[in-house]
Amino acid sequence: MRWLKKGRIFTASGDYGWMNSHTQVPTALVLDDRIRVFFSTRSEDGMSRTTFIDLDIDNPARVLYLHHEPILEFGEPGMFDEHGTIPNHVFWHGGRVHLFYVGWSRRQSVPYSNWMGMAVSDDGGTTFRKSFKGPILDRTPDEVHSATGLICQEHQGQWHGWYATGTQWLQIDGRWEHTYELRYCRSVDLVNWTRPNQPIFPNRLPNESNTRPTVILMDGKWHMWFCYRGTQDFRDGSDSYRIGYAWSPDLLNWEREDEQVGITVSDEGWDSAMTAYPCVVAVRDRILMFYAGNGFGRAGFGYAELVREPNG
Repeated sequence: MRWLKKGRIFTASGDYGWMNSHTQVPTALVLDDRIRVFFSTRSEDGMSRTTFIDLDIDNPARVLYLHHEPILEFGEPGMFDEHGTIPNHVFWHGGRVHLFYVGWSRRQSVPYSNWMGMAVSDDGGTTFRKSFKGPILDRTPDEVHSATGLICQEHQGQWHGWYATGTQWLQIDGRWEHTYELRYCRSVDLVNWTRPNQPIFPNRLPNESNTRPTVILMDGKWHMWFCYRGTQDFRDGSDSYRIGYAWSPDLLNWEREDEQVGITVSDEGWDSAMTAYPCVVAVRDRILMFYAGNGFGRAGFGYAELVREPNG
């Protein structure tokens, strides 16, 4: 497997006054004539806002439109999304666009708490309303730290989902750092999720964190890309996010094969220290990956195209 990098598309730089920095977690919705990419940006106060950019479907490096306002409001004081919203998965269902988003709020002890929310759009993904005030993935008796990164696939009458659950908080060099791992869940209504509380594959790094999976069916099997990092030096250092890869014959059993991922950091430039938050989509006859670069997307987001070998 090999990905051909096509370059950076967009970097936030004070657009509209509130889009001060970051294009975090690019999340693509393929429309008839364009690709709409939702992302999270930060204002000067550090709060996260979700908006979108429209790209030329034939040439995604060409920006058609940058949305002028956030699409989701902050939660009320005390709510799970009081201080920010981050898009994670967007898809059509029942004639409406559904958006799974991460909501986060500041904490006094550890830096933050984050859980999964859902919003829907009746106008093709331009405006959204939150489905609920609370999260669709919240604490359980077994999962107590966080639940984020949810994506899903409808298959054989039910929704199969994958998400990152928090495993611990570690104090490293005087600050609290979070770790999390990918787990499986299932649902029949997108709201109530059964969570078996088991990792889908083993970690490869000490205190590894993995999150933001993306799954497609291709050549008769399911393919997953995700990002993973270490804990000691992950802010553009040696433990920073890299993109990993796994495959499955049935959506339930996954074989992790990071050595087959076919994409890594560049020698220099905007994605030379970090590749994070992959989102893989089929666009007509191509498979594209949108991903964030250095600084968790502070350096912008770009895309790559899968090089299909002659045998498939």
